[in-house]
Amino acid sequence: MTLFAFDLRGVTAVVVAAGALALGACAHVPVIDEKDLANTSAESQIKVNGARGALSARQSKAVLSRLAAQAPNAGALERHLAVEQAVAESPLFTGNQVRVLRDGGETFPAMFAAIRASTRYVDLEYYIFEDVSCEGQTLSDLLIEKVRAGVHVNVIYDGIGSFTTPQDFLDKLRDAGVQIAEFNPPNPLKHHSSLNSRDHRKLLIADGTLVILGGVNLSSTYQSAPAAKAGEAAAGQPEQPQEVWHDIDVEIRGPVVSELEKLFREHWREQEGTPLVAEVQAELPTAEGDEVVRILGSSPVRLKSRYYVTVISAIRNAESSVWIMGAYFVPTHQEKAGLIAAARRGVDVRLLLPAHSDSGPALAVQHSHYAELLRNGVKIYERNDGILHSKTMVIDRVWSIVGSSNFDQRSVLFNDEVDAVVLGKATGARLADDFVADLQHAQAVDPEQWKRRSILERVRENFWRLWEQLL
Repeated sequence: MTLFAFDLRGVTAVVVAAGALALGACAHVPVIDEKDLANTSAESQIKVNGARGALSARQSKAVLSRLAAQAPNAGALERHLAVEQAVAESPLFTGNQVRVLRDGGETFPAMFAAIRASTRYVDLEYYIFEDVSCEGQTLSDLLIEKVRAGVHVNVIYDGIGSFTTPQDFLDKLRDAGVQIAEFNPPNPLKHHSSLNSRDHRKLLIADGTLVILGGVNLSSTYQSAPAAKAGEAAAGQPEQPQEVWHDIDVEIRGPVVSELEKLFREHWREQEGTPLVAEVQAELPTAEGDEVVRILGSSPVRLKSRYYVTVISAIRNAESSVWIMGAYFVPTHQEKAGLIAAARRGVDVRLLLPAHSDSGPALAVQHSHYAELLRNGVKIYERNDGILHSKTMVIDRVWSIVGSSNFDQRSVLFNDEVDAVVLGKATGARLADDFVADLQHAQAVDPEQWKRRSILERVRENFWRLWEQLL
């Protein structure tokens, strides 16, 4: 969700928005120089890790050769991986098992199952942290049950994203022994206070062997269904339909989980959480499959977002297809230029975007970019059966990314994000197939019809373009 999409009330909403505008006024999207990327890739040696640490040169070459055989252009993939290696500051990990989870209907059961199966610890880091329920059990009851069984439970929640989370829920967890840290509280009297720098990550780690990450918050919005949940309608009133939220997470088992633990512990220390006990440290990970994964942990404290640079590099090196599913499409100049350049050289560039959104301003900015993209051969589709909140990209059906980063400027400039790059045809094909299936619920944007939209719509689009960095 974006800052403007978050449902605050009355004066608080005005204060938060005004503060964010003031704080973000001097922010500038970094310029990614192609020569710098080329020099970086020439100097970088692609590192591959396994369950027992760094692979030998011969073993790494075998893994990379297997990936290259699946790509339409082995040289382009290798160049991109070298750039990604340098900016990510984390190696590729082989030996992982990846499962794609769709919507709350698949993701919540996987989350609750992972927590139930934990025996040592559970780490949760979420932008929105609410007492959700799954299959008749609330999250609070499950977490307290695990604490009583001797499992260490650690939670980081965002101070703005979880602004309306009831204090009773948080107190209940703390009283039971759950360790909780609030990321950058909005209260100026608190340490680390900030309105604009947000922890937008959605991350669950269980016992150092499994992680679930993506776009799904621990939010009641993902419990949405075609009709309101039983018992929630007002007395004497018929149940009203509510929006279904569409989103994608991935569940990963294997050695790469250790990289996500590093990110969680880094945030925990930064927010001055209670020191984690020694026994919470992960055991040596084991190989669970043959998927190759890299983790991108982005933060505004770095001059160039890891996600942003790797996405630009991936688009520039695409050979056959670039398929993006985005909740909030507010591209930077270089991102849009990359998409246009790819479409002009014959790459199949498709954008699956929301027809309506929880953020009207973000939707207006999204629309403001359509004309130029359509004119240059980019295909745009709008999904209209609910709220599209997914954040995925599939390039050449062999390079995929799933995570918390939106295709917008806020994710580049202000948010701490986490994304998983998955290499190989297995996950690429699954996400590509899901993309095609979701197109059945979408309407293609016709270039000629788009030209005929009203003057009022154009004025609204141009107004919100003035604030696109903050949406």
